[in-house]
Amino acid sequence: MIKLAPILLAVLYGFVMYRFSVWRTSRELDANSTELADPILKVLTDRMAQALDIERIKVHIYEIEPVNGLAAPDGRIFITRGFFNKYRKGEVTSEEMACVIAHELGHVALGHSKRRMIDFSGQNAMRTALAMVLGRFLPGIGPWIAGLLMRLVAARLSRNDEFEADAYASALLVKTGIGTEPQKSLFTKLETLTGARGATTPAWMLSHPKTPQRIAAIEANESKWRA
Repeated sequence: MIKLAPILLAVLYGFVMYRFSVWRTSRELDANSTELADPILKVLTDRMAQALDIERIKVHIYEIEPVNGLAAPDGRIFITRGFFNKYRKGEVTSEEMACVIAHELGHVALGHSKRRMIDFSGQNAMRTALAMVLGRFLPGIGPWIAGLLMRLVAARLSRNDEFEADAYASALLVKTGIGTEPQKSLFTKLETLTGARGATTPAWMLSHPKTPQRIAAIEANESKWRA
């Protein structure tokens, strides 16, 4: 039991840290966001709401400059001010913005936030266990290797979530008549919009799939649906 104590403490620590992160994120979003009020986007979100048989889709603007979308742990959908400004300048179309909203709806509908809480707690326990084992054979670097392995696991799980949310968005966009072309065109713009153009980080270390992989997955789904 004594040998298991560090692992159990790691699970508890992971859970507490996740809950603290949720609380801190909610406070930040409450203090720095307002409800989106754009008539063109409202038409598109109303169409998605009708397809989902819900009353409305409420979207918020998060007042930060980085280009991003966010599904909060409490189920709220956010678009950053920086992303919305790209839309206002014409760099992103209304249909492409609808794709961002559909993607974040996918994260909410598929329970990714709850899954990440479980994943984070489990990974913390595995990191501690690996560090204990590797530390005996590789003093000094064992814990570092354990941390690296868990970061790679977390990145893979995150990429899987992104593929799932993309697929959910594609299905919703097809159902509403928007289609997947804006989804694919947005992906081709994202590296430029986010300032990540020319990034050379290996795909297996990234938390998000690379653009060609995401577009290929969407097109594979389209082929399967047509068949």
